[in-house]
Formats: sequence, structure tokens, C-alpha cells
Amino acid sequence: MVDAPDSEAVWRYLCDLQDRLCSALEAVDGEAGFREDVWERPRGGGGRTRVIADGAVFEQGGVNVSRVCGEALPTSATANRPELAGRGFQAMGVSLVLHPRNPYVPSTHLNLRFFVSEHPSEPPAWWFGGGFDLTPYYGFDEDAIHWHRSARAACLPFGAGVYPRCKRWCDEYFWLKHRSEPRGIGGIFFDDVGPDGPPGGGGAGGFAAAFDFLRAVGEVYLTAYLPIVERRRNLVYGERERSFQKYRRGRYVEFNLVCDRGTLFGLQSGGRTESILMSLPPEVSFRYDWKPEPGSPEARLCEHFLAPREWADVRP
Repeated sequence: MVDAPDSEAVWRYLCDLQDRLCSALEAVDGEAGFREDVWERPRGGGGRTRVIADGAVFEQGGVNVSRVCGEALPTSATANRPELAGRGFQAMGVSLVLHPRNPYVPSTHLNLRFFVSEHPSEPPAWWFGGGFDLTPYYGFDEDAIHWHRSARAACLPFGAGVYPRCKRWCDEYFWLKHRSEPRGIGGIFFDDVGPDGPPGGGGAGGFAAAFDFLRAVGEVYLTAYLPIVERRRNLVYGERERSFQKYRRGRYVEFNLVCDRGTLFGLQSGGRTESILMSLPPEVSFRYDWKPEPGSPEARLCEHFLAPREWADVRP
């Protein structure tokens, strides 16, 4: 079948991307390197976890790649596809989370994943998902504009409607319902990208087109993030900024443990807990009913940045 999914090609790409991401991040940090743990899943599959800690730029972060299989998809993967409940599956992906030390450098997340669900008497069902988002503690218009324009540039070859749809999906997904606020300034998010191609792309699909879209997102990530790191890494900060960073990191923890489908899938599928929870920041604080001082930089984050905006269209 001409357009059959090529799982091996996807796996090779994800492993190569992990290598390139880690090399680039080590070069930017300049002090710390990644520690690697190779692990196996008793029920099938395994992965390669790489964690960086106590560096000049990155207080903690990780870049993981994994590939697991099983006899039945976990409930977190069939919530939007109930017809696949009980089918065997293969899932693979690369996941990156970075928590810089300097509060002026945003935390960030990247995830790219591929699922294949199989049944003896039916063709395989397959789909891609992923995206990236940015979580600043002290926002800068310049950074938000650059981030979203980079995301739009990656999406544009696949159709003018792809970025607006993926941007809106990201705003909706990274929303803490129990707080009625976003985790950060968003980016792009997509799921269930299968034979019909990227969302908003006009239906130009097939495996090759969907895989090309996944790679476009993966390839633009460092172009979107590293210029922000270089602009902010040497800004002077004190205990006030560090304290606010730890407070806002609490929202990151809340989202990952309460809302994130990826975390739930990893735990429900019997993945390696240490690898799944490497996304959590190393130091966090929780303050009861705390509010920023009106007119402060902390208040500006909440009022100006933590609201969905069309950043790609904002003039610097």
C-alpha cells in the first residue's frame, strides 16, 4: 500500500531529533551536559531519557524519546477515539521540557508523537500529535512575537489555515480550567493528524504529508526558542524575581499533574515514572491566594501576556 505508515522512519527521525536537540542545548548552556538513562518497559518497548541539571542556563530539563506497545490503548488515548478501545497499539515520541534558572528566560515544552493502532481484520489506524508552547515568568513582546511567527512559518507551507487552528488548539489545551487561566503564551498544538493531513490544511493528506508536518514542527523549535534564551540569559535578577518564578512554576505542576493527557498516557501505559515526571520543575512554591501588586512586572505578566492574543500579527 503506497501510503502505509512507516513507523521505522518516524522512529529514526525522533531519535535523531533527540540527539540534535541535546547537542544544541548543551552548547547553549556551556557548563552542564545531559545524563542518559536507557530503560526497558516490561510490557514491551522502552526509551532513552536524557536530563540536564545545574547548568549555567538550565536549572533542570530533559529530552526523552520512547517507543512502547501494548494489547490495548489506555483510556487517555481513546477519549477522542472510542472506536479504538481494546485495540493493540504502538506509540512513540520525543518530549522536551526545559526550566531555566534565570526568571527572565521562559520555560518551554516540545512534544512530537506517533500512534499506530492495529486490529487483525482491519487496516491500521494511525495519527500524529504534538506541538510546542512557552511559559514566561516575565514577558517581553519581542519574544512572544518571535515565538509565534516562528510557529506560523513552520505551518504556512501546509496551508494558511493550519497555524490559526493549531494556535487556537494550543490556547485551549494549555488552559487550567480550575484556575481559568493559561499556562503561558501558547504556541501550536495538534492531535489526530492522520490521512486527512494537518488541521486547517484543506484535506491534503496521506502519511507523507502528515509526517512532513511533524518534521516541520520539530525543525523550527530551536529557531523559535534559542534566540529568546540568548536575549534574556544574562539579565540581572534578584530574590523577588526568583520567588515569582517559583510561584508561577506551581501552575506548571498543576497543569502537568491535573490536566495533561501525555502525563496520564505515560502513567496509564506503564511508562517509566522518573522519565514521565522529569517535566516537573526542580523548585516550586505555593502561596495561598497570592496576588501581584498592581502595576508591577508580575501583574503585567498576568494582565498582558496570560490572555490569548494574536502575537504573530502584533507589530514590534
